[in-house]
Amino acid sequence: MRPKVIAGNWKMHHGPAATRKFFSDFSPRLSGVEPLILIFPPAISLAAAAESRGGRPEISLGIQNLHWEPKGAFTGEHSAGMALAAGARYALVGHSERRHVFGETDAQVERKVAAAIHEGLSPVVCVGETLDERREGRVEEVIVRQLDAALLRVSEDANNAVLVAYEPVWAIGTGETATVHDVADAHGILRRRLREVWGDDFAGEVAILYGGSVKPDNAAELLAVTDVDGVLVGGASLDPESFARIAEAG
Repeated sequence: MRPKVIAGNWKMHHGPAATRKFFSDFSPRLSGVEPLILIFPPAISLAAAAESRGGRPEISLGIQNLHWEPKGAFTGEHSAGMALAAGARYALVGHSERRHVFGETDAQVERKVAAAIHEGLSPVVCVGETLDERREGRVEEVIVRQLDAALLRVSEDANNAVLVAYEPVWAIGTGETATVHDVADAHGILRRRLREVWGDDFAGEVAILYGGSVKPDNAAELLAVTDVDGVLVGGASLDPESFARIAEAG
């Protein structure tokens, strides 16, 4: 039985002071909450998050992006080892904004996934189609290509180190949410592909999250869909009360 995962991607929001305030308001709301909570603050706030989450074992932290090299002349980048030392245990890799705003390629995503696993971080591999790709009937082609490329060097015994997040690009930050049917289809495609390439054991252990305008009022419905093991929340994760309500839905 895969545990539910409630992940929050803060993107470029909440500096260190706002991060401390968030946790002071959020942590007391978590009594009795069973899902694994993952929070991805900006890198500059990672240390503040690690200090202020109150030792809650159900709350883990991640970094929003990383470089595949362990060190070097890469101004503005962070290595997986640095993220681990700062308190991260997870890493978002291949988020749609990294792909479509910053031009990140499938090959770069694959190198980042390998670097994360090598250093002991669990990558949350993001895949998803644009609106044009959906209209062209290319959803399966796109998300399978992205998944295959990202996990190219991942072995079957790394299953508990990998999570996948399906995030249709057209539903991120737009207020649009994929229908339950859309989500079930995409997650089914990803689960089948994991099974075909990496085997039943691997496919059975990998949590697949849905991301795309997740809110307190639709979280429970999305989490009830077959093969949806959690959600990757954007804007609604910035508010302690809103994010706690989503966590309760898990």
